[in-house]
Amino acid sequence: MSQLADLKGYVSYALDCTRFRMVRDEADVENEELVFAPEMAHQIFGESESIFGYRDLKIEIMASAGPLDLYFDISYAKKVEELQTEGLKADDVEKSLADIVENASYYTNLDEFKRVHASKAPSFRPVGTKVDEFKHPLGGKEPGSRTFEVYVATAEDAEYMKFHTRLEMFSFWYIDGFSRVEIDPMWLFFTVYERYELENNNGSVEGDVSNVRYATVGYVSVYQYYSYPNKVRPRISQILILPPFQKLGIATRLIKHTTYEYFRKKDNITDITFEEPIEAIQHIRSVVDAKRCKLLPAFTSDKLLAGFSKEMLHAARETYLINPKQCRVVYEILRLGVTDLDNEEQYRAYRLEVKKRLNMNYSRHRRDLARAKKRGVDVTAAMCGLPSVAERIESLNAEYKEVEEIYGQVLQKLLAEC
Repeated sequence: MSQLADLKGYVSYALDCTRFRMVRDEADVENEELVFAPEMAHQIFGESESIFGYRDLKIEIMASAGPLDLYFDISYAKKVEELQTEGLKADDVEKSLADIVENASYYTNLDEFKRVHASKAPSFRPVGTKVDEFKHPLGGKEPGSRTFEVYVATAEDAEYMKFHTRLEMFSFWYIDGFSRVEIDPMWLFFTVYERYELENNNGSVEGDVSNVRYATVGYVSVYQYYSYPNKVRPRISQILILPPFQKLGIATRLIKHTTYEYFRKKDNITDITFEEPIEAIQHIRSVVDAKRCKLLPAFTSDKLLAGFSKEMLHAARETYLINPKQCRVVYEILRLGVTDLDNEEQYRAYRLEVKKRLNMNYSRHRRDLARAKKRGVDVTAAMCGLPSVAERIESLNAEYKEVEEIYGQVLQKLLAEC
């Protein structure tokens, strides 16, 4: 028992002991202000996100800000093999990290990493075609702004994909359910970079190309699905903005402007869809789409109160490439905004319509079972697995309350932007 108790001190939680740092110059290697943490580690170290076999384990991961060459440093005070154990071995931390790096391309010697960074950073330039540029204020009392550029590349671009595999290393730590994309010409990658200039004792030297540097910010991956009969339906798959660049409105820019403008100019696009967006991305998307549709004639107050219509579907798709499922969400958001919540009849009509949509799959499943029963199929087990009417009503009410709360947040954001 005492031995088992001792071993508890050799369990580390990956989120507590792992630190990242983006390196722009050699001094950044020691700059603690640049450190940021991962959001998840179960895709690297298992569901428990724990690492066995080390006391005071520390994992330092550094990346050169532009080309993303990687450096791993694994340190600890003591390793479990140093104890008298019965065959217990420490987890192979380096192997777990190597498994998420294409071709195990990383450095473990800090001096070597510094030399590589010094030689590659000055000449690093984005790969692909530039499709957007925007600025963000420095913030606080500092004058000036930061400049960001977006470049699009395809999976057929070998030079870009070699770089992208290093960028994808971060995706394992920040995108749940992440998996590497396969080489397919239908993949597009919109990669964001910050363009900046080096400073010397006299300040920034503007216009001197030799002083220009790029730092990688994040990316959006888009798969171009076939849409019958001769069109394309782009699906936004993954969005990653590295922590040092979050809360600057970059994800919003990519959704609202960059990808939209890129596809809007093409004449073979049906609409733009999203692949199971996380809550934060769906929120941005809903704010952007609701703000746009609010100004369309199909979404006037009287038409919203009259109910969802084909006119709305057509207007949202033709004008802003919004797919039918998202159009329905936008309709419900905007209708809530024009519904008089003190008018019981109006408010009840709204709740019933949203609940009808929320209950659609459940109702369809019950109808399918009823039809199967009429054909002589034994559906007893399936029917027993369904919730009772009372249980379903309770669950539906809870679902509705959650949806209304989310819609309310979108409406508050719309009002704040007006």
